[in-house]
Amino acid sequence: MEKVVFNFEKLMVYQKSLDFMDVVYQTTKSFSKDELYNLTSQFKRASLSICLNISEGHGETDKQFNRFLKIASHSTKECVTCSTVARRQGYISEDVDNSLRVKLEELS
Repeated sequence: MEKVVFNFEKLMVYQKSLDFMDVVYQTTKSFSKDELYNLTSQFKRASLSICLNISEGHGETDKQFNRFLKIASHSTKECVTCSTVARRQGYISEDVDNSLRVKLEELS
């Protein structure tokens, strides 16, 4: 049986948002266990929110889709802050922070 593909799954921004989410999930595995319900959870939720808002808004009116894209954009800013906090707390290196920021700039 052939895989069913939804239209939003063809969007490059959606595919890149999934790639970013994968990086966040992998990166947060090394965070302190003390952060499990704080920074780790928030970073994962914000990265997932980008994907979810793109998929949820696609197929709606342009006005509605733009609203969902704006919410996704806000989540990218939230991820910038999470990355900054992770770097400042020593959970990730400056290189990892910069790599995440490049991906976020492209998404936004």
